[in-house]
Amino acid sequence: MPVDYLVLKKLESQALRGFNDVEEIAIELRAYLDEESTQESLRDRHVVGASSAGIQELILDKARTLGFQSEKKRLFSNYPVSALRPDYYRPFGETGILLEVERGKTIANNMDLLDLWKCHICPAAHYLFLIVPKIRPTAKGSSTRQFSHVAKRLAPFFDETNYVNVDAVFLFGY
Repeated sequence: MPVDYLVLKKLESQALRGFNDVEEIAIELRAYLDEESTQESLRDRHVVGASSAGIQELILDKARTLGFQSEKKRLFSNYPVSALRPDYYRPFGETGILLEVERGKTIANNMDLLDLWKCHICPAAHYLFLIVPKIRPTAKGSSTRQFSHVAKRLAPFFDETNYVNVDAVFLFGY
């Protein structure tokens, strides 16, 4: 089943900081996530009790070939929370891209909002690639629709009256 994909962006983003080039990187990542072998691995790893590390591990090699560095340090050195770091970072011209991978705590622990905040305060990035589950199963047999919930939560930040210091979020749902 192909990944869900949504781009949340400022109205003028296509003219800012290389949006079209960043979008090409997102399209390449999406193509990798849509490959049947990747889809099978995602299904095997996205189970109750699993951590996001298993999903990250699956994405790491592709992220590196796309120019991302794992857990880049010192991006937040100007802040009291200087130990913050993204899952992956890619410099891009005068800006950069944070890539964050979530699994179980996306909504329960507000990790989607934390990831947006990290990108918002990061002086070296104005783009966020956020990879989240489409649906998260629970131990009790129920499930939550993570991708659509994250999309609804982040969308208001891309209404002109609420703009954050992020040009676009590329949301991938596995």
